[in-house]
Amino acid sequence: MSPTTRKIRVSQSPNYLQGRLLVIAAVFLGLYAAALSIAPAARARSWQVDYRYNHWLGFVVWVVILFLADRQTRRHLPERDPYLLPLAGLLSGWGLMTIWRLFPDFGYRQTMWLVIALVVFTLGLRLPTDLKFLRRYKYVLLTGGLILTALTLFFGTNPASEIGPRLWLGCCGVYLQPSEPLKLLLVIYLSAYLSDKQPWVSWSSRAGSEDNKIQNGKDGDQNGPQPSSLPLLAPILLMTGLTVLLLLVQRDLGTATIFLFLFAVIVYLATERKIVLISSAILLLAAGISGYFMFDVVRLRIDAWLNPWLDPSDRSYQIVQSIIAMANGGVGGRGPGMGSPTLVPISHSDFIFSAIIEEGGMIAAIALIALLMMLTAAGVRIAMRAPDNFRRLLAAGLTAYLIGQSLLIIGGNIRLLPLTGVTLPFVSYGGSSLVTAFISLLLLILISQSGNESPTLPRNPRLFTRLGYLLLVCLGAVALVVGWWTYFRGPDLLERTDNARRSIADRQVRRGEILDRENNPLASTEGVPGDYWRAYNFPALGSTIGYSHPLYGQSGLEADLDPYLRGLLGPSEFEIWWNHLLYGQPPPGVDIRLSLDMDLQGTADELLGDHTGALILLNAENGEVLAVASHPTFDPNQLEDIWPALVSSPESPLVNRAFQGRYRPGAILGPFLLAAFNEQGDLTYLDGNQSYESLFANLDCAIAPAGTSWAAPIAAGCTLPEDLSKQLDAIDTQDFYAELGLFEFPDPTQFDKQGSDVQGSTSSGELLGDQPDFLVSPLQVVLAAATLSSDGALPAAQIITAANLPETGWSVFPPEREERQVFSQDNADFIANSLATEGLPVWSSVASTLNEDDRTITWYLAGSLPNWTGTPVALLVLLEEDDPLLAMEIGQNMIAAAMQYESTPEGY
Repeated sequence: MSPTTRKIRVSQSPNYLQGRLLVIAAVFLGLYAAALSIAPAARARSWQVDYRYNHWLGFVVWVVILFLADRQTRRHLPERDPYLLPLAGLLSGWGLMTIWRLFPDFGYRQTMWLVIALVVFTLGLRLPTDLKFLRRYKYVLLTGGLILTALTLFFGTNPASEIGPRLWLGCCGVYLQPSEPLKLLLVIYLSAYLSDKQPWVSWSSRAGSEDNKIQNGKDGDQNGPQPSSLPLLAPILLMTGLTVLLLLVQRDLGTATIFLFLFAVIVYLATERKIVLISSAILLLAAGISGYFMFDVVRLRIDAWLNPWLDPSDRSYQIVQSIIAMANGGVGGRGPGMGSPTLVPISHSDFIFSAIIEEGGMIAAIALIALLMMLTAAGVRIAMRAPDNFRRLLAAGLTAYLIGQSLLIIGGNIRLLPLTGVTLPFVSYGGSSLVTAFISLLLLILISQSGNESPTLPRNPRLFTRLGYLLLVCLGAVALVVGWWTYFRGPDLLERTDNARRSIADRQVRRGEILDRENNPLASTEGVPGDYWRAYNFPALGSTIGYSHPLYGQSGLEADLDPYLRGLLGPSEFEIWWNHLLYGQPPPGVDIRLSLDMDLQGTADELLGDHTGALILLNAENGEVLAVASHPTFDPNQLEDIWPALVSSPESPLVNRAFQGRYRPGAILGPFLLAAFNEQGDLTYLDGNQSYESLFANLDCAIAPAGTSWAAPIAAGCTLPEDLSKQLDAIDTQDFYAELGLFEFPDPTQFDKQGSDVQGSTSSGELLGDQPDFLVSPLQVVLAAATLSSDGALPAAQIITAANLPETGWSVFPPEREERQVFSQDNADFIANSLATEGLPVWSSVASTLNEDDRTITWYLAGSLPNWTGTPVALLVLLEEDDPLLAMEIGQNMIAAAMQYESTPEGY
């Protein structure tokens, strides 16, 4: 034999393959353990932290015990399947490291159970590979399992909860869940019984096989009469029925589902009768429907599966948080130790798959699914090469058990199936599950040894290939659904308000500051990494700035600007990717500059005082918000103390009345209607034969009109005289108000929002008569007022002026849209001068109207006159009370302060 041939044969030997695969698994787990150790430093972005070391105990134990198992398999089973032990070893090690990362106390226990499981596995390697003792004692084994399971009805306990199902036996920290080994015992029983009672099936292509001799006599004659299948199936129907009934009494419906699945698979493989599959599917569906109406736990789980978003904070909390965890993992994951998988309840057991995805991403999920696919292929291959019917059915049943249970729990994690309380074999926490899984592995390895020594093929190999394809297709479907949650739906899910990971990230990563126009902080991040908290330095702006709170979510500019403040927008894609790779978090947030002037803002809040309403002061030329007040407001620094009062207050302090309030405009739209008509021709003054008193005597006005032009009742908020009303009715108000922006919802934060849904054509008279279904916001009205102080142009509202980007520094935000010319300059100047206020270089108008809640509100509009040499300004005051004189006083003092400030050398 040449050296090259010898080298090829060595590389293909089971010992070589198994050893190399175990080394690869050890390297992966070693790197994983190292990443867990330095994760605290990555979270804190500092080397001065307490590192994790305790999980290395689990890694060392895993290496030692797998090394011993590898030595023993080499010694006792030289022709075994070389893939089984590395696959199970990697899955169990991956699960062990994940459990150590989640809950170290459970990590110690799982390490102990892993030692026990592998000791049992190693000792079992000495068993005879024909497994006749299992075949002989099938009734004893299953009966013993049933008795242990039945004992839980009387002596059962729940080590994790006092109110949960009592499915365990034991005490003092050591517990056994009998339903776990019962699955294995059922597979053994079904395989043994059916292999002994099948005179109508010839399993092997070898006429002289052991089973043929047993079933057909020494001569292998198969032409005798074929007995009916029903009497032969009666014992297994009885035993399986008792098992499922016992589990239903326990309400262990996940295990009952697995039992029905195993029964259907093994009986189908033994009888080749599709009616078995159909009947089992119907029975499972009927059991599910019956359970929905009989058991609360089943109804809750099915409801949560069908529509988890209906009650995401209570009944569907587990599944919703599991999905959000997967979304948080994305494609590449947050990194070992860098996610927040403990937000998902029972993440070390029922939801360990979602925990792995959060920190390993879709890549980790596909890798784990690939391991299960390899286990599927190995199990089916062993079944097809088994030397007799019993071991063939046993291998197929064990494969169906391990992969079927994996599909059931993973499907529940990803909302592909209703949630069940079973474990992920080899991976989830649980001593009973782990020991049972390794005993199943032991039996598969023993069968693979005998199959490689004297392989035979089943008479109908397609049955086993169909089983393999079915399991592989289901695993592929799982991978697709994982991709859906992690890649396609992930970004939207992470924006949900019930995603607590956002708040956790805020404690780890500095959130950007919100600054005024002079770069003074209005909202800042205080503290140290891991203990950051948000401070608000101008509490009166609470309804505008909003809040970012771990318990109450976000509002205001904190919510609108969250992508920038969180560092998801602004930094380069490479910087975001690099921070995600190193820290599992976005980079530090971007600082945002607002247009607010805090001197004017202080004046606005002082003038509005305890009155309910809003005040907005604009730069009429570019739409920048110089001051905005909404009262009553709240202190975002005191949310935890005042939250119950905030949400129950009838005055709605959480609402920003200036931007979000919707009110009937009434007669405050008069100046714009006047300008619209004047755009078509000059307004006539009073007829010489008419007196001032006769024309305005019977008008309902907010204040007494002053002057002899049509502008006088407009400025005073009067209902229109009949002559003027007839002239204004000729205006197409629908198109005009749309041009004026009253059917849009202006967004001063630069983010798109939907506009008003006002439909139909409305006459000017109806609008000035408080037409009930037409509502506007104060921001819309003050923007319209800006047209009379800015040569007829409608600016775009803007409160955000710049962002301090990492690469370019301060970058100016463009307006939401270009300014729009609504009136000609001459017309705007004419109307503004017609509404001029005596003693101030401003125009003004005041009006009172009945709002939709049947309370009278007061509007006050003002703006600088055309001859004002400084920056043009526009002002709106809204009071939720009937007091025009107070609104005028507040407004005149405010605009006087703004224009006086404008005239100083330090002005803007």
